[in-house]
Order: sequence, then structure tokens, then C-alpha cells
Amino acid sequence: MNIGFLVLTLSLGLASCTTVETSAKETTSVAEASVAPSKIGLVDHAKWDALLKKHVNDKGMVNYKGMIKDSLQLNAYLKQVESNPPDKSTWSKPEQLAYWINAYNAFTVRLIIRNYPVKSIKDIAGGIPFVNTPWDIKFIKIGGETHDLNNIEHGIVRKEFNEPRIHFVLVCAAVSCPRLRNEAYDAKRLEEQLDDQARVTFNDPSKNKVEKDKAQITKLLDWYWGDFKGLKMTRQEYVNQYSVVKMNANAEITFMDYFWELNEQK
Repeated sequence: MNIGFLVLTLSLGLASCTTVETSAKETTSVAEASVAPSKIGLVDHAKWDALLKKHVNDKGMVNYKGMIKDSLQLNAYLKQVESNPPDKSTWSKPEQLAYWINAYNAFTVRLIIRNYPVKSIKDIAGGIPFVNTPWDIKFIKIGGETHDLNNIEHGIVRKEFNEPRIHFVLVCAAVSCPRLRNEAYDAKRLEEQLDDQARVTFNDPSKNKVEKDKAQITKLLDWYWGDFKGLKMTRQEYVNQYSVVKMNANAEITFMDYFWELNEQK
């Protein structure tokens, strides 16, 4: 037998087996996507991480006056964000999602400090022609394109990532929003961070009050429940994944009022 032919045949067979094994793997979420982290063009979130650790407490409340004093650091970070949009061909899904979450939250802080003092983020749009809400203000320039916060949340994050837990990490600067995490989101730890945010949200009595036979839960699971339906769970089952107190399958669910007061440290 031709030895060269035998070696070639075995090599092709092994390559074929490897391909089949790789294609058979499935990921359960964007955050767990097993794509090797890339290096070129990635944004370093260290500056944002330092600002969060310095000016955000464990409850997610923000020292906006401190953020104003450190606005040069915030601007330096956001300049890096603006100049380095995700490259879908080289960035992993977790890298892309961490980028957009951090960008959304950091640009929200910029919007607040540029208009500070304000009692609520909803007060900002008043007086701006043809702008109905603060989420429609076109003040974000990324990769040559101009965005508003709605573009990032609804046009990119919700549209491109099958990840309902983003509703517990995108922070709209209001007390009923999820807490602003006092660390940056990191692609390598994103699954852990997303799960922790959901756990904190559903065990925070200011946002969810869960009892065995009834529960008042965050309005987010009313407004955005369509994003969770792919999980094929009831609201009761979803909340029970994270809540210390478990409700019955037929527990009555109502939604808490949403308070738009600024998430500012007192």
C-alpha cells in the first residue's frame, strides 16, 4: 500500500471528525459563547471600571458630582469606545456584548452629568426641538455613525443578541432601573455578571416583592416579556431561578410602579 496515501487518508479522517465534534457543540447563551478572545481593536474598559469602583456604591447609586470631577477620565474612556466599534469578524459575541453594555451605561452617565443637576433623566429632553425623550438624543458617535441610547438598546443589543438578561444590566439612571454595577462588564466573566445582576434584581425588595402565593415584580418583565419567551418559561418559573423566596406555579403576579427619580447617592 502507498504509505503517503495512507497518511493522507488518516489525516483527512481526523480532520473530518474534529469538524463534526466542533459543529455539534452548542452554547446556552451569548455570554457563554466559546469563541477565542481576540486582541486587535478591543476596548480596554479599565478606565470605566475605575470610575465605577470610585463613584458607585454596592446598591448601584451614583455619586454624579464625583463623576463630574472625573469627567476627563470618562471622556478618555468614551473616546476609546467611539473610535473602536466592535468588529463582528474578529470579536467574540461576549466581547461585543460587554462593549455595548458598558457603552450604554457610560454614555448614560455622560448624559446625566452634562445636564446635572436633574431630578430625573426624563427631565432632560424638555426644550430640545423634535426630541421626545432623553433616549432619542443623538449624542453618541461610534465608528462614524451617530446613535442615541434607544439605537444601542433596541437596534443593537436586543436585536443582535439573544440575551434577555440585558434588561438587568442596561441602566437608565433611575431608581427603579437595575443597579449600576460598580465594575465594568468583562467578556471573560460576562455569564457570571449577568446571572449576578438577575439575582440581585429579584432579591431587591424595592424592585421585586416575592411571596409564595403572590408577587409584585419589576415592570421590566411586563414591558419586555417578549424577549424572555424563547426560554419557554412562565414569569413565575423565571423569577424562581433567582429569587430566594420561591412562588407557587399559580402565584398571582402584578407589576411594581416604576420610579424615575435619579439614581443618585444621597
